[in-house]
Formats: sequence, C-alpha cells, structure tokens
Amino acid sequence: MTPVLSVDNVKKRFGGIVAVDGLNLEVEPGEIVGLIGPNGAGKTTTLNLITGFLTPNEGRISLNGTEVTGDSPDSISKSGIGRTFQISKPFGRLSVYENLLVPNVSCGPTEQEARIDRLLQELHLEEVRENRADELSGGQKKLLELARVLMLEPDLILLDEPAAGINPALMDDIIDDIQRINEQGTAILVIEHDMSVISELCERVVVMNAGRNIASGTFEEIRGDETVCEAYLGGT
Repeated sequence: MTPVLSVDNVKKRFGGIVAVDGLNLEVEPGEIVGLIGPNGAGKTTTLNLITGFLTPNEGRISLNGTEVTGDSPDSISKSGIGRTFQISKPFGRLSVYENLLVPNVSCGPTEQEARIDRLLQELHLEEVRENRADELSGGQKKLLELARVLMLEPDLILLDEPAAGINPALMDDIIDDIQRINEQGTAILVIEHDMSVISELCERVVVMNAGRNIASGTFEEIRGDETVCEAYLGGT
C-alpha cells in the first residue's frame, strides 16, 4: 500500500544549524501517527517542509506516491494535505460561516453549503455560526480551523499542538472529533506535548531529537525505550 505521506532522508539547514537531519517518516492510509520530541527537535520545521513553507536542502517528500518536494504551499494543499497551527488565526472580522467560505473548494455552491452545514454540526459550531471569529473561545477557534481544513477534504491532516490552551473538558470533545475524522478515512499526523492525548489518539508514535527519528512504535513501546526516556520523557 502506498503511504499517504513519505518523508525520505530529508535535511534542512539554516546556515550552520541542521534543524532536520536525514529524517525518514511515513504515514499510511487511515493511520493516526504522533510526532513527539523535546523543544527544538525539528517537529514544526518538519511540518513546514511537508507543507511547502520551507524547501529541503536534501531528500524527498511524497504524497500518495507523487513527489511534492519544493512545491508551493498552495499546490501541496491542493494535492491533499491540510494543516492546523498551534495558535489558531481565523479571519477575526468574519463570521464562523464566512470563514468556511474562504477555502478554495473544488465543488459547486450547493455542495459547498452542504459541506459547511455538516461541519458546523459535527464540530459543535452551529450555535456560533453567525458569531465573529474573534469572539470565539480558544477551543472554538481550534475547531473552526479544523473545519476550514476539512472543507478541502484532505487525504492527510497535520495537527500542530491541538491541545495547546484548550479546556480539558473541550479537549475530550476534540479528541472524539479527531477520531471520528480518522474513522471516515483521513490520515492524521499530530504534534503534541500532552502525552495523554498522544496515548489516546495515536496508533504509532515517532520520536524526534536533534532533527532525527530516534524511535518509532506504539506509545507503550516508545515509553520503554531508553533513548526516548533520556531525550524526552525524563526517564519516566
């Protein structure tokens, strides 16, 4: 089976600093994969490389078997990758509904409206449909950002710190939403520092340190890996 995402020996240097150093990473169709590691490990740089905001110095990045290395963010998005950010930045002066009109969807107005209605219901945003986005709570902004990504019906979603700044009660709902989206066929790669979220969501976890993949396996397997404990989990 062709991976949804394949990162092959990718390197990224900023002057004399090697931020990503020969990284290999794959996400299979239907997987939820966690990407963890200490601050400065290269995780966000990796997402920027995958989504075209940065270009690798070496290596290849492929989506569904087609190389996208060095393509523009717009082109990569159209190829089937959606991304959320650690700090959500919706169009604050627009309503929730109007924010969902922004993505350049490849469908007609009737289907676009149906997609918006469905996502507002599924992501618990129907009651704030006409609210300005800058009036939303932090958790609601995260949900709106996720809805905007889902408007494009991507094959793969990259989630950058979905639990950051979220009320724990709402986080339970967001975890349920992510699992439901995955069950509908979308693969997910998630960066997250909250290990309880990683353990609940992810079938497989990849650990980065100093720009490299140092371990991969189930959460329980990587928890017991001595290298991981030294690099990230503090020996616990």
